[in-house]
Amino acid sequence: MTTSLPSVLVLGGGPDAERDVSLLSSKGVADALASRNISVHYEIIDQINADQLARLRGDVIFPVLHGGFGEGGPLQEIMLRDGRPFVGCQASAARLAMDKMATKLLAAKLGIPTADACVLNPADAGEAAPFAAPAVLKPVHDGSSVGLHVCSTQARLDDAMKLVRADQRSNPLRVYMIERMIVKARELTVPILDGQALAPIEIIPAEGVYDYNAKYIRGDTQYTVNPPLPGNTGAQVRSWAQAIFRAMGARHLARIDFMLDQSGVAYLLEVNTMPGFTARSLVPKSAAACGISYAALCEVLVGFAVRDAAEPQ
Repeated sequence: MTTSLPSVLVLGGGPDAERDVSLLSSKGVADALASRNISVHYEIIDQINADQLARLRGDVIFPVLHGGFGEGGPLQEIMLRDGRPFVGCQASAARLAMDKMATKLLAAKLGIPTADACVLNPADAGEAAPFAAPAVLKPVHDGSSVGLHVCSTQARLDDAMKLVRADQRSNPLRVYMIERMIVKARELTVPILDGQALAPIEIIPAEGVYDYNAKYIRGDTQYTVNPPLPGNTGAQVRSWAQAIFRAMGARHLARIDFMLDQSGVAYLLEVNTMPGFTARSLVPKSAAACGISYAALCEVLVGFAVRDAAEPQ
């Protein structure tokens, strides 16, 4: 791809719990595009409205926001009304992917295994959770492992229920879910670029679970691109990732997460339509294994937005 692209408005920040991750990702994207001699306008925003967006310069919008507002549909609606080409999903796909329970229902319809789960209302559940330990508690509409509680024992699950109740008193609109925990599982992720699955990556935390600290703070998590997998597991998760990406109506990029149990069965975990996007993040790691540098990947994504500008909204 040449460097004759129009100017790009890179957005970072947002009002969501993942703002700090967005700031890292968006700065990386802005610097990468600038390194390709593309004119970049980098803006850190909060909960922007249509009039505010219209005043920001740039021919193409690259929103690098994570969380409900920036990744889950509201910003996408605003960008659709704005009319400029933008990177990433349109609003309906963004809303569906941000809703982990809706994603599970879609996976079930497609025949993709996913762990048993239900929406959790601690007030209705009393002192007991709907599932016994081992189980996982997490918000339905957040990412980056925000509010994640991995409970291997009943005592931990009981403690997590108390923390969830306290969090919901402070954040009454936050919806939680409880999910059967896949014990001693391997965590896999499959990046998608323009509908095609890239190399799977295995995520191996140095200790504990792959939570926010393991992702962004400790720096001791290991990532193995194209790990050895049993049987046809690698081909299977790539096929499933492509299938749910298409069924959602997603576009441009995504990261599809799976858990692989000890018997070799992969279970869909969630879909991220604007995953973490620093040079060390998982989608760029997988792209690099295919010979696509971080800067080139950012430029390619802008090219997808330009290409799809005439697509029916």
